[in-house]
Amino acid sequence: MHEKEALSAIREAIRDIADFPKPGVVFKDITPILANAALLHATLNLLSERYRKSRIDQVAAIDARGFLFGAAVADRLGAGLVLLRKQGKLPYHTYDKTYELEYGEGTLSMHQDALSKGQRVLIIDDLLATGGTAAAAAHLVEQGGGQVVEIEFLVELTFLNGRNRLTGYSIRSLITY
Repeated sequence: MHEKEALSAIREAIRDIADFPKPGVVFKDITPILANAALLHATLNLLSERYRKSRIDQVAAIDARGFLFGAAVADRLGAGLVLLRKQGKLPYHTYDKTYELEYGEGTLSMHQDALSKGQRVLIIDDLLATGGTAAAAAHLVEQGGGQVVEIEFLVELTFLNGRNRLTGYSIRSLITY
């Protein structure tokens, strides 16, 4: 499947779920991509191909849907995987960063020994909305000594202006709405 064809098929597979998780929100459901072997393969190719020559040391995947893509991308790049999890989910000493969500607040955590100084890190998640989670992820990577190479998303909701919270970072989104 060629890139343009793959992006079109991926976009078509993403379904809108109205009023989830609360009234007024239109949720972008990526599960049809995950259930289709050809689309999943194409998505993973698109998420990883750009970085094959970038010497990525670690892929930092954001809890929880970022894990679905992060592990496979890390494997394809010959990189390690760093889990950026919701607070209280990691068993060892952590760095923590609290951030604002569209409808509340959250805290993201990373093991303190997850990165070595100067490691080149690709941060990956399924969706960029307001940018709070991604900004917290970048903060944690840098606190741990890593260098953020880029922050990559499958989907970006441009009307929420999430990029505004990520100034100074290179951002890539495969699909934008």
